[in-house]
This record gives sequence, structure tokens and C-alpha cells, in this order.
Amino acid sequence: MSRLAPLSEEPIDEEEEDAKNRLKKGRSWRSWLKSQLISISSFTMFGKKSSHLNVLLSVLGCPLFPVSSSLHESSINEVSSSAQYIVQHFAAATGCRKLEGRVKNIFTTGKVVMAVVDDLGSGGSAANGAASAGQQKGCFVMWQMFPNKWLIELAVGGHKVVAGCDGHVAWRHTPWLGSHAARGSVRPLRRALQGLDPVSIAVMFCAAQYMGEKMIMDVDCFILKLSADQKDLADRSDATAEMIKHTAYGYFSQRSGLLVYLEDSYLTRIQSPGTHPMYWETTIGSKIEDYQPVDGVMIAHSGQSSVTITRFGDNIDLKAGPAITRLEETWLIDDVAFNIPGLSMDSFIPPGDVRDHKFPGDDLDCKSPIR
Repeated sequence: MSRLAPLSEEPIDEEEEDAKNRLKKGRSWRSWLKSQLISISSFTMFGKKSSHLNVLLSVLGCPLFPVSSSLHESSINEVSSSAQYIVQHFAAATGCRKLEGRVKNIFTTGKVVMAVVDDLGSGGSAANGAASAGQQKGCFVMWQMFPNKWLIELAVGGHKVVAGCDGHVAWRHTPWLGSHAARGSVRPLRRALQGLDPVSIAVMFCAAQYMGEKMIMDVDCFILKLSADQKDLADRSDATAEMIKHTAYGYFSQRSGLLVYLEDSYLTRIQSPGTHPMYWETTIGSKIEDYQPVDGVMIAHSGQSSVTITRFGDNIDLKAGPAITRLEETWLIDDVAFNIPGLSMDSFIPPGDVRDHKFPGDDLDCKSPIR
């Protein structure tokens, strides 16, 4: 069984049956991923509609946030007064303190439109005429239960991705990989922090570092930074793929106090024995808009994400420059509701193959594979 990548899987270009056969042969997801990266570098993948969907859903479908709530707890005493003020301003602006102790779960439905905007090979020119892959429309349903439990089902272009967390293990199911679990600290779903869950936003950024001020989208903003620590990065790495960094920046409006932009970036070094290393840097920037009151709490109801995937090293022509792929997603929230009856802990139980999976080196407790 393969594992969920730290932010998301990198783009994939194998057909579903081929991927399944590779997995059945016992190859780790990292080794399998390496072969996909080499294939992607040739840019032949953009000739197939299914490959476009794999790229979009792998990167934009269910990415995780860089930092876990457990890491935030260890450094909360180091928060600057400036960061405390910004978080308190945000909490007051959204009214999210009203949810504390009163709300046990959140239900959200929405629509998405995804597209491969362009794919630039080395030298910055569109490869194989793939300047635009066309739009793919879809929808999603998301459940959250405090603390640290979430489940999302996202369907786009006839494919469905499901991801979840029971508070101990995060997992994802895709048509091309099946179900797979993630190592490292359990982290929240990034989509929930795009203005949909102000409580989690306030909690996560409590331990952030104040980085100053900047105007973005004609809005004067305060900047808060969060970074995964070295231990967590090491837990999310292995012999062939090293997570070098994973950081997030929250841009909070000085005037309204609301989170208006969320950006995170991660850098991964991929190298198999006997090969040269390849580096992947993925940056996701999300514009967060249309805050509307839901039971007295301000929830963002629309936004847009832009992704830049930069590949360099290995067989990339360094003289011509790195290979770059750009993706975009627009989302619109249809409904948000609190305290949905009937939602229980059982709703967040991982699939059986995830619960029963044991990573090499784990102890006998197969129910908690994340380290």
C-alpha cells in the first residue's frame, strides 16, 4: 500500500490498471512516484483527459496543511504579542469564539472548477500545445468534528477522491491508488482553513511568527508564518524522498481582521539509488473572499487557488530553466451548517485496509500507523 504525500501526491500519468499492478507488486509509493516524475518531465501526460484529472485531483483535491495542531501546542508560549493581537482580531472579526464549547461538528457543501492553466517545459514554452487543459467542474461535501476529525468527498469529471482523519490517522482514497495512509503528525485539511473553519484557523495561527506587513490584492495585511519543524519533516520523508521544507503564510486584513489570503509551499528532493536527484517545489496561493454570517459566525463562501509546480534537476535541462506547471481552482460554498444530528465518531473510521496497514518499523499497534 502506498502513502499519502505530505501536501498531496505529485502529478501522476499512469493509467489506473497500470498503477494498480505496480502497487500489487509491492513497490512503495515513493518508488512508484519517482517513475511518475520522470514520465511527467517529458510532458507526454497532457495528451489524455484522465491524466489532467489525476494531476488536478492529486494536487488540488485534498491537500493537508503544513503544520499539525500538536506542533502548535508545543510552541504556543513563544508567540509574539503582535501575532496574538492579529489572531485575537481575527477571532473577534469572525465571531468564532461563539463556537467554542457549543459546536461539535460542521457540515459544508460546495462546488469547484479546476483547470491546468498551462504547462511550461524547460525554457518557458508550452509543451505539446498544452497551454490549457480545459475546465473540470465538480462538487464536494465535507464533515468536521472537534477535535481533529474530518472527512471530505470530492467528485470532479467523473472521478471521486475521498480523504479523512479520525484524529489518529489521516488517509486518502483515489481511483488510481486506492486507500493509503500518511505518516507524520496528523494535520488538518487545507481546504477547511480556507476560511471555512475559523476556529481551526485561530488555533493553528496562535503559534505563528509575525513577519510584518504587505499589501496583497489591494488590501493592507499582516503576515503570519508557520513552518513544519525538522522532526515532522523527517517523519514525512524516507530513503528516496526527502521533505526539505513546508511553510504556510496567512495574510490577515489590517482593516477587517479576516484571513484574505493563504499561501503554502513545500520542497521535496526525490532520488533513487544510482540516479541524480530531482527537486519539486509546489506553491499554493488561495484568495479567500465573500465572508457571510452563518449562525453569527463569518464564513468565507468563495475563493480561488493558484498552484505553481516547479521541477528541476535529474533529466531537466538546467540551461533552459526548470519545468513549470500551473493549476487553478475556483470554489463556491453552497451550504454551511453546525451540529448536524447523526454524525458520530464512527463516521470518521478509516477504510479497513488503512486500519490494518502496518508501515515497516512500526510496533504491533496497527491502529496508529502514523509516527
